[in-house]
Amino acid sequence: MKKTIICSFLLLGFLLSTGTTSFSQISTGELSGQLNVIHVAVPFLTIAPDSRAGAMGEAGLATSPDVFSMHWNPSKYAFIDDDFGAAVSYTPWLRNLIDNIDLGYLSAYHRIDDTQVISASLLYFSMGEIIFTNLSGEPEGTHNPNEFAVDIGYSRKLSERFAGGLAFRYIRSDLTGGAYVAGILSQPAQAFSADVSVYYLNDINISDNDAELALGMNISNIGNKVTYSDEQNTQFIPINMGLGSSLTYNIDEQNTLSLALDLNKLLVPTPPLYYSDSTDVDGNRVIREGYNPNVSVPRGMLQSFYDAPGGLKEELREITWSFGMEYWYMQQFAIRAGYFYEHETKGNRKFFSAGLGLRLNMFTLDFSYLIPVYRANPLANTLRFSLSFNFQ
Repeated sequence: MKKTIICSFLLLGFLLSTGTTSFSQISTGELSGQLNVIHVAVPFLTIAPDSRAGAMGEAGLATSPDVFSMHWNPSKYAFIDDDFGAAVSYTPWLRNLIDNIDLGYLSAYHRIDDTQVISASLLYFSMGEIIFTNLSGEPEGTHNPNEFAVDIGYSRKLSERFAGGLAFRYIRSDLTGGAYVAGILSQPAQAFSADVSVYYLNDINISDNDAELALGMNISNIGNKVTYSDEQNTQFIPINMGLGSSLTYNIDEQNTLSLALDLNKLLVPTPPLYYSDSTDVDGNRVIREGYNPNVSVPRGMLQSFYDAPGGLKEELREITWSFGMEYWYMQQFAIRAGYFYEHETKGNRKFFSAGLGLRLNMFTLDFSYLIPVYRANPLANTLRFSLSFNFQ
C-alpha cells in the first residue's frame, strides 16, 4: 500500500509537468478564495534541511552565520567566526504518510583569508522504492526515485558590515528510472542554477546593551526549466526571492535572545484563469485573467510580480512568512521556536516549530520538531537532526 501511494505521488508529479494536465489549464471560475497554487519542478529544493532554521519557522536569511548558511544565504559565511566547518543533517519526511522518504544534507566551508570563504553542500532526497506493474498487475521492475543538488559557493566581505555571495548548483531528479509513464518515455530532469545573495551586519546599542542588526537577501535557483520527457512542456524550478531580518540582543553576559523574520516569494509565473469553452486557432485555451505562463526564465521572473489573475491581492498571498526566536544560555544551550505561514489558496502550509541546541567545544547538536496548525497534516511530527563541527 505504501509503495502504491509513492507511485501515485510520482505519477501525479509527472503528469503535472505536461502541457495537457497542469492545474493552470483546468482552472475555471472566479479566483476569489479559490486554490491557485504555483507548480514547480524539484520542490525538494525548498525544504528546510537543518534543525536550527527548522525550529525557527524556517527563518534563516539573516540569522547569525553557521555551517548551514549555504541553503539560506551563502553570503553569511563571510562573517562566520571559525576557519573551517562541516555539518550533516537528517530529516525523515512525510512520515505520517510513508515510512521511507528521507532528506539528507551535507555542508562545509573553508575560510581563505579574512574576507573570503568557499563552501559546498549536497542535498539528497530519497523517496523509497516503487514497483512498476503492467495493466494486468504483474511486476515489471523496481526503482528508487531520488533527487539531489550539489552546490559550490563563494562569499566575500565587501566592507566591514556588508558581504556578497554566489553559489552554483547542479540539480538532478530521477523519479521513474526511465520507465514509460502514461505511454510516455520518461527521463531524469537536470538543471543548472545560481544563487545571488547579500548580507548586512551592524552592531547597535539597545538600553545600554550590545545588539546586532542583520539584513539578508537571496535570489536562489536562477536556472533553466526542466522536463521529464521530450514530449512534455518544460517546468520552472523554484526560483525564489527571500528577504530577511534579525535582531540579536545580549541581555547580559550569559543570556542572548534573537528574533528573525523572513519573507519569501517564488519568481515563477502564476497559473492564469482560462475560459472554459474557448480555444484559439491552434487549439489552446484562451486566457481570461492573468498571463501566459509558458515564457522564458527571465520573462517569467519579471512576470511573477504582476501576473496573478487576482491582481495585487493575489500577488501578496504568494508571499510566505517565517518568524523565529532563539535563546542562548552561555552560548552552550539554545531554545528555539517559530511559526511559518502560507496563504490557504497558495498551499496552506501553516505550522509552529520548536527545537533545542547544545554546543560543546567544537561541535553543535540541534533538534527540531514541527507542529501543524491543522490536524491530519502530512507534515505533522516532522523531526530534524543536525550535527555540525567548527574549527579555528
